[in-house]
Amino acid sequence: LNSRRTALLEARSVRVLVVSFGSVEGAQLWLEQTGCTFDILLDPQRKVYRSFGLGSSYAKVMKFGCLLQYSDYVVANIDFPDFPHRLLEDIYQLGGDFLLDSAGKVLLSHPSKSPLDRPTVEDVLQAVDSAGQSANSAYKQKL
Repeated sequence: LNSRRTALLEARSVRVLVVSFGSVEGAQLWLEQTGCTFDILLDPQRKVYRSFGLGSSYAKVMKFGCLLQYSDYVVANIDFPDFPHRLLEDIYQLGGDFLLDSAGKVLLSHPSKSPLDRPTVEDVLQAVDSAGQSANSAYKQKL
């Protein structure tokens, strides 16, 4: 995320937490190579993954459209993190993006259909704003 988008999330009190099932060494390497500044939680037993219904899928990871997009990145000279083979654990594990409020209510649920499938920052901000509007509306109805 660029600093402007990070500032938009912070202005709405959105805290980003990256969840990974990998090793501490792999997580540190990924953080260094990507420049990610968000907090990271390691979930080696994948309890968080299972609680959000995220599984592994050879077919979704290796589908033609996904591989084609990877090739576009290579042509555009976009760098991928360079991981030693010993740190690659489950390349078929799918991720997702979830937005929870302070009470744990899910405001946005986006299980990834492929490794490249992510909601936009605008989608996240819209979910935050919609939740805020709903909360304000409910508060006004109580008055």
